[in-house]
Amino acid sequence: MDPKSLVDRIDEKACLDFLSKMVQHKSHSETEGEKNLARWMAKELEKIGVEAELQAFDDGNRFNTIGRLKGQGGGKSLLFNGHLDTNPVTEGWTVDPYAGLVDDKFIYGIGVSNMKAGDAAYFCAVKTLLDAGIKLKGDVVLTFVVGELQGGVGTLAAIRSGVKADYFINSEPSDLVAVTMHAAALSYVIELTGDTRHLSKREESVDAIAAACDIIPRINAMTFSGAKSDTHRSINRGHVGVVHGALGRDLAEWRPPQVADFVRLRGSLRYAPGQTQESVLADVDAELRLLETRFPGLEAKLVPDMIEGRPLMPPFEVSHDSRIVKSINAAYEAVRGEKQPTGAITPTRFYGTDAGHLYHELGMEGIVCGPGGRYNTMPDERVDIVDFLDMIRVYMLTILDICEVA
Repeated sequence: MDPKSLVDRIDEKACLDFLSKMVQHKSHSETEGEKNLARWMAKELEKIGVEAELQAFDDGNRFNTIGRLKGQGGGKSLLFNGHLDTNPVTEGWTVDPYAGLVDDKFIYGIGVSNMKAGDAAYFCAVKTLLDAGIKLKGDVVLTFVVGELQGGVGTLAAIRSGVKADYFINSEPSDLVAVTMHAAALSYVIELTGDTRHLSKREESVDAIAAACDIIPRINAMTFSGAKSDTHRSINRGHVGVVHGALGRDLAEWRPPQVADFVRLRGSLRYAPGQTQESVLADVDAELRLLETRFPGLEAKLVPDMIEGRPLMPPFEVSHDSRIVKSINAAYEAVRGEKQPTGAITPTRFYGTDAGHLYHELGMEGIVCGPGGRYNTMPDERVDIVDFLDMIRVYMLTILDICEVA
C-alpha cells in the first residue's frame, strides 16, 4: 500500500476521542489516577492487537505500560517513549482541565501537551497501520511510563527490565521540531554566610543579601568549561530560581533593621554532553571564590540539590546523519511539504527528558519530537489539532521506514 494513502486513512475523530479519554483520566504524579491510566492503556493496547505488559516498580506502587508489536523479522526496531503522569492544575483555567474539550482549533486539558498528545499520537499511528493490515519486519515498542516528572524513574525502571530497541523517538512536546540535543538538568543550593550588624554600623557588616545580588546575574549569565562545540555551549545555562535572605540559618525575618547574614539560593544548571556534573559545579564554585574576594569575610558554600530516589536527567544528543533523524525529517517533509526544523533548538534544548536516559544508559540513537509545546504547562493547556494529527502521520511514515513492511 502506498504510504500516502496510508496516512490518509487516519480516523481523525477517533484519534481525538482517544486523546480526550486520556485527558479525562486524572493521572497526577504518584496518585491512584496515574495507576488507573496505566491500566487503561494496557487494555487499549490489547484491543488493537498489541502485546501489553503492566510493569510494576517502586515496590509495586507505580506502573509503566509497555506495548510490543512483534515484527516478522529482518527490520530494525523502534521504541516510542512518553510519560502518562501530569503536573497539577494551576489557577487561571477557563475550561474544565479534565474534560478533554475539543473545539475547531485545539484540544484542551491538563497534561494534553505534557505529554498525552505525544502518547496518543504513537498509539494512533500503530493502530492506523494495524487497521490497514500492515505487517512490519521490525518490532515497535510503545512505552507509556510514569515518573518522568520525578527525574525519569519510570523510564529507568523500563530500561533495567530489558526494554530496548535499535532507535527511539521520545515524544516530549517540541511543536514537531526534531530535537537532536538537549541539556542535562542539575539542581543546586548555594549558602552565603555574612556578618550581621545594626544598620547604623552597616559598613562593618558582611551583607549576604548584597552578595546574593552580585552573584545572581553572574550565575544567570554562565556557560561552562569543556564544551565540545559552540552548539554544545549554546545549551549551557545557569539559573537562580529561589532567593531567601534574613538572619541566621533559620532565616528570621522579624528584625529588618539588621543586615542579613544568611542567604540561601536554589537554582538549576543546564550542561551539554561531554561536560560533567563535577566540572560544572567546579565552574560555579570558582565564581563563588571570586565572590568571596569581592565581599571579604563572606563564606560561600555550594552543594548539589539532590532528592532521594530522584535521578539526575542526563544530556542527550544524536548525529544529524543518524538514520532516525533522516527518517523523521523525510516523514515530516512528506506530510508538511517543507523541511523539518532540526537541531539544538530553543526552548527544547534546555529541557530535561527521558531521552537522556535512553541515550546514556543504552547508547541508543533517537530523537525528541512530539506535538504540543507552545501552550505547555500553563492555564488552558492545549495542543493544536493539526499538530496532533500531523504527528500521527509523521510517526506512521517513520515506523514504515525504520521497521519496513514485511
